[in-house]
Amino acid sequence: MTYKAVLFDMDGTLLNTLTDIGESANRVMTAKGFPPHPIDDYRYFVGEGARKLMTDVLPDGEKSMENINECLKAFETDYAIHWKTNTQPYEGIERLLDDLTEKQIIINILSNKPHHITLDCVADMLGKWKFEVVFGQRDHIPKKPDATAALEVAEILGISVNEFLYVGDTKIDMMTANSAGMHAVGVTWGFRPREELTASGAKAIIDQPSQLLDLL
Repeated sequence: MTYKAVLFDMDGTLLNTLTDIGESANRVMTAKGFPPHPIDDYRYFVGEGARKLMTDVLPDGEKSMENINECLKAFETDYAIHWKTNTQPYEGIERLLDDLTEKQIIINILSNKPHHITLDCVADMLGKWKFEVVFGQRDHIPKKPDATAALEVAEILGISVNEFLYVGDTKIDMMTANSAGMHAVGVTWGFRPREELTASGAKAIIDQPSQLLDLL
């Protein structure tokens, strides 16, 4: 199969955002009088959007709509300030994006991070490369693993879904890829283990960014 486009997840795939997300969420928890979490635990909290993140990090018995809304607002304010304190592209990502650009493969991003923050992340950390379509979580579009946004990317580009590699690091990404009819590629350098990717329908798993080129 010849692939014309790659649709990347962002957090845990292109950018290592874990520490900044965890530290922002922990500042919110502490300010509200709730216990913080070890940063590594955020590997399993992230991936389904900011509202789900704040719901999950709140203690049992404290997950009222009022608490969730207050914490979500506080998190978005804090994260907007501190999101790039530690965040960087993973090793090998910059070279991969150079190689994909040279090969004229169309690169795109689909994230469950709020859309305006996604755009900021891409502009600041990945602005050297031309991403044809960049979508974060938008209010009127269901978040991943719903395939709506992935299918929208394919429609905008006029490229068949079976000509896409979908690259991500969580079960949410593998489910999205398979629902959209794209070739699901799991990466092991992100937030979740190989076993989760395999169980969630990864068609290929790569351990370093350069291996994506072999799938083209």
